[in-house]
Amino acid sequence: MARCMIVDDSSFMRRIIKQTLQEGGHEIVAEVDNGLEALEKYREIQPDVVTMDITMWGKDGLEAISEITDNFPDAKIIVISALNERTLKINEKDIKARVFLTKPFEKKELLEAINKVL
Repeated sequence: MARCMIVDDSSFMRRIIKQTLQEGGHEIVAEVDNGLEALEKYREIQPDVVTMDITMWGKDGLEAISEITDNFPDAKIIVISALNERTLKINEKDIKARVFLTKPFEKKELLEAINKVL
């Protein structure tokens, strides 16, 4: 079981991710809707795994990933975005996420990703 933080500006998507993780036996320790809050919460609770959207208001997911991994190099981050991994890597060469999932994702994919990063 992992302690998970969900970062996504869509309440609907946070609900889907939360339900999937809980069904897989994981604990949700935080849910936030932007990158700035993600960094603050990460510092506070240091979850085992973070699911991170990319396109969000304020600080986006790429900025949040960079700041989290600069401060916590062992952070385990799974990107869940409508943007695919190839598109992201064309625009940002050094994304320090462990796994990339494209929305919509299969529940099984997310649970396998959690096991992979742990």
